[in-house]
This record gives sequence, C-alpha cells and structure tokens, in this order.
Amino acid sequence: MSDYFHYQDNQLHAEQVPLADIAAQFGTPCYVYSRAALTDGYRQFSNALQGREHLICYAVKANSNLAILNVFARLGAGFDIVSGGELQRVLAAGGDARKVVFSGVGKTVAEMRLALDAGILCFNVESAAELERLNEVAGNMGKVAPVSLRVNPDVDAKTHPYISTGLKQSKFGVAYGEAIALYRRARDLPHLRITGVDCHIGSQLTETSPFIAAAEKILALVDALAVEGIRLEHIDLGGGLGIRYHDETPPAIADYVAALLGALRGRSEKLILEPGRVLVGNAGVLLTRVEYLKHGEEKNFAIVDAAMNDLMRPALYEAFHEILPVCREPFPQSSPACGGGGDREKQSLIYEIVGPVCETGDFIGHARNLAIAPQSLLAVLSAGAYGMSMSSNYNTRPRVAEVMVDGRVAHLVRERETVAQLYVGEKTIL
Repeated sequence: MSDYFHYQDNQLHAEQVPLADIAAQFGTPCYVYSRAALTDGYRQFSNALQGREHLICYAVKANSNLAILNVFARLGAGFDIVSGGELQRVLAAGGDARKVVFSGVGKTVAEMRLALDAGILCFNVESAAELERLNEVAGNMGKVAPVSLRVNPDVDAKTHPYISTGLKQSKFGVAYGEAIALYRRARDLPHLRITGVDCHIGSQLTETSPFIAAAEKILALVDALAVEGIRLEHIDLGGGLGIRYHDETPPAIADYVAALLGALRGRSEKLILEPGRVLVGNAGVLLTRVEYLKHGEEKNFAIVDAAMNDLMRPALYEAFHEILPVCREPFPQSSPACGGGGDREKQSLIYEIVGPVCETGDFIGHARNLAIAPQSLLAVLSAGAYGMSMSSNYNTRPRVAEVMVDGRVAHLVRERETVAQLYVGEKTIL
C-alpha cells in the first residue's frame, strides 16, 4: 500500500482525508487520487536524472484526467501521446506541445495535421508507410515534421503478452534490421527532419535487465547511424517500469534510472523517458460499496457496485489488485460513513469480489479473505493506471466520478456521468 493511502484510527485515508468521507460526499464507485503521490513519483525521476539533459514524458494513456495532466505539466513534464484526442487533452490541461512525443501505429492524416499545427517535439514513426504519409502531410502544410523511428529491438520484456511490445512479432515499431534503411529514406524525404530514436518494449516490467538489453541494441544502432552521417539529438528509451500490485518487487525509480544512465555513460544525446503506470498506478484507488452477499455451496460472492466496465484489468489480464476494507474493526466512532446498522460483528470469509455486469468475467478479485457486510466500503488499490482510462459504458453504466485529494481537501475532478448523457447523440428512425 502506498504511503499516501494509509490507515488512521482504523479508517483508510487518502493523504489526510478519510475515504469513507469521500464515499459519503461523492458516492460510489469512484476513483480517488493523491496529488502528493503523483508529485513524489515525478520528482523521483527528476531527482535521479539531475545533471543529465532529459525530458520526462508522462504516458497519457495510463490516466488522462485533466487534473492529473495538469499536475505533471506544472512540474515541467512532457507527454507521450498515442492519439489526437490525447494531444487535445494535454493542451487543455496546460501542457506544452513542444514537449510532446506522438507514438502509435495508426496515426491518421487529421491527427498528423493537428500535431503539426500544435508544434509537437517529435513523431515516433512506426512504419515505412507512416513515414511516407507524414512527409506528404507535412509537405501539403508547408511544414517539416520532426521524426524519430520507434525501433523494435526484439527483446522479451517478460511481462503479460498483451502488454509486451518489443518482440519481432509485435505490431509496434519497425524491425531492428530494417531501421538503418528506413532512416536513410527519412533523410531523403524533404519534409521530414530526423531528431532521434525511440524504443518501448512493454509495460509492468519488474526487472532492469530487459531495459538494459534494449538500450544496448538501440545504442549500437545510434552508432551505426552516426557512421551513415545521421546524428541524433535524443534517445527515447520509453517507459514500462512496473509497480507492486501484489508480490512483485520492481526496482526503485532511482535504481532503474541509474541502470539506464550507466548504459548511456559517455553519450551526449538528450534522454527521453515515457513513464506511465509507475507515476499513477499506486497514486489511485477505486472505492466501491458492497451491495449484496451471496453464499453458495462452493463460493461466497460479494457483489459490489463497481464492475469490469469501471476497472477492466482483472477481466482483461487476470490482473491482481489488493482489496482492503475502508473501515477496519473496531469501527471509528468519528465517521458515520463507517459501519452502520448491525455491521459491527462480521465473520471473516473467503469471497469472490464481483460486479453487477452481466458477464461471468465481471470480477474485481478472486478468493479474498474479508470481514464485510452489505454496505461495507472497499478500496481497490493500485487503480490509478489503466483504470478510468480503460473504462466503458457497457450495460449502460455511467462512468464514475474522479476525486483528487490534496492534503486535507478532496476535489471533484470529474463529475459522474448520467444515463441521459450516454444516449444524447443517439436517434431513433421511423
């Protein structure tokens, strides 16, 4: 559990605010983020990179709430985006387009035009076809597009196959063996300017060795390009550093950065990193309330008001999230939001934590030992990354509220959707 989410008088707090009070004020389900946790994560990167020219580009796909983007923008962050929509969010949140790198395998003409108009730092190009299209679009606009190639180093990230992106069978990036020829082509195209190289091998990595193996291959490529007369301004080694969800032991941010800097010793190019999950994952929780307890012959079910549409990771990846009671016994007398009714003597049982969505795969956690009753509040930990950003309206369920805690104050940073908002653009026909 993060230092910024802790028990105080048997109540789980976000910084100095009881989560039970947030549930009472804003309802459940809802996401709760800690501003201090976001700030601390970014500063760990910044401090570790002191003395080295660098840019920390937060990976917007991990969590794109404007308040979170604004926190990072104020700290001086750049941003790694994968869509035109993410670029518009960054700009709306006060981000600097000149610190934006645009990744993704399927950039459209409209997205390219948007990014060129905004004046982004770099396009991370992922195919020969994209390179040709970007040159044409930039030429039609009378502009020169800054480009790097996202090179696939064929390194096994040793993570879940759905979030492993660096193997040669991946859809991402250009093949390592084809990179020099493609850089030559980029050099010859009149509306492109080569600025760097990019590499990202996957997400939720818990060892430094795959990062170093990828970096070494990229550095060999940089040296080969220099022989060709192609000198790069920056080396982007991507993101992917993991967090602790259950029993993982990922390296500390400082140790991860130190390993990369060791590999880069003697290099003068600017270093770009694209952290996402490691900055926001443990800075957020999902609050949910028990609606029903259902006891069966083989399993006991705790049916909560959060569901797979609110937090997709368990259903999609069979991902583990720790689940804790918001109020531990003996319940604090200071919070009427804790306990209630005959909730004070509960037997501890093994529960399947499931939601109301009409899918067998709708679960938040398997086989959790909890002492709970109907209306008990639960906190799903490590939910700040790929929680709200992957949520949907399946079963016509409005997306939940988001709250950011700053010290002793809880701010509503996204209103809960209404059902009417979900079908406002729909029409019937005669």
